[in-house]
Amino acid sequence: MSSKGNIVTKKVFVSGCFDLLHSGHVAFFEEASKYGDLYVSIGSDRNVFMLKNRPTINSQAERLYMIKSLTYVKDVFVARGSGVLDFVSELKEIRPDYFIVNEDGHSPEKKDLCDGLGINYIVLKREPHQGLTARSTTALRDFSTIPFGLDLAGNLFDQPGISNLHPGSVLTVSIHPSPELGQEKSELSNTRACAQEIWGARLPFDRPEKLARMLFAYSNFPGQGYHSIASESIGIVYSGLVKADYARGFWPEKITSVQDDRILKFVEDVIHLAPLGSQQDDPRKLNDSLINIEALRELARAIEAGWQALFARDIEMFGSSLQRVARAQALTLNDGLDAAAREVLAQQPGKIHGWMPVSIGSNFYLALVAEMPIENTFRINVRRLND
Repeated sequence: MSSKGNIVTKKVFVSGCFDLLHSGHVAFFEEASKYGDLYVSIGSDRNVFMLKNRPTINSQAERLYMIKSLTYVKDVFVARGSGVLDFVSELKEIRPDYFIVNEDGHSPEKKDLCDGLGINYIVLKREPHQGLTARSTTALRDFSTIPFGLDLAGNLFDQPGISNLHPGSVLTVSIHPSPELGQEKSELSNTRACAQEIWGARLPFDRPEKLARMLFAYSNFPGQGYHSIASESIGIVYSGLVKADYARGFWPEKITSVQDDRILKFVEDVIHLAPLGSQQDDPRKLNDSLINIEALRELARAIEAGWQALFARDIEMFGSSLQRVARAQALTLNDGLDAAAREVLAQQPGKIHGWMPVSIGSNFYLALVAEMPIENTFRINVRRLND
């Protein structure tokens, strides 16, 4: 026990990694501190790496600083030991009245240790602070902030079977993950999943073209059945709006990145995505003999018109150019608009300036160009340079 003046206060002991400090940790400290003066033992960087086979996000010095600043905490220290029970020496030195864990942190070994030392062992339920969402380090770590690449127009030209016949551009937009997009990891479109394998939950800081080439190479490792295309890697890695110009080969001859917030805001305001479902077939397998060359030329011209419309922030010009892209692409592949897209269009008479089937990962959407909100659609959140 400790004393405050003439008042004897009981001692409370908790232990853990407490990496990625969040409201769930604070709520736990708050509840534990109701039993007495709170002493917090944190695992060393070395011990956490040994136990979890990964480094901490926040170093032990950072974790010490943040936890010590909390009013609920009497003192905090780095455990000197190793293993799951790295805090044994400190526990014996402090001799607390209570050792408190939450449900996830409970173990028979901890209870046996406390029983042997005559310490009351208490297991608390994991309860968020009133009005806040439940948080856990695992959930925060598992949520990927890796962006999605939206193929806005021209995602045929990034295939040599097309660009060898006629040069053209691909317009992509890097967008933040959202509940509407989910966190899918499709076998058909595995580029984002590859990015997560390489870099974890966040893109590293480096030159975009270097990262995009790394991702493209990794996702096209020899022996894979499916080969991703360059625009998928570019759309994920490059922020903002990108125009990639292809003449021949798998990689563009030129990449133009647009970070003008007025243009990016225009994209966010006028594009409304209506879900069409998942890919059933690999769309990259093309039959060159069926390609309409004249339509391919029109496709290249329509994409360039859409690019100019974005700079002008002209919604009518942009909508009509996307309409041209959609028609030219359908003619290029001798393919029509499927029933799901026709149904979406039938529900929006007179509201839209144009439309274009697009893909994000393994999912298809109909991009509708409109000024006002459209029912059963959602807008995108474009990733900026410093996001």
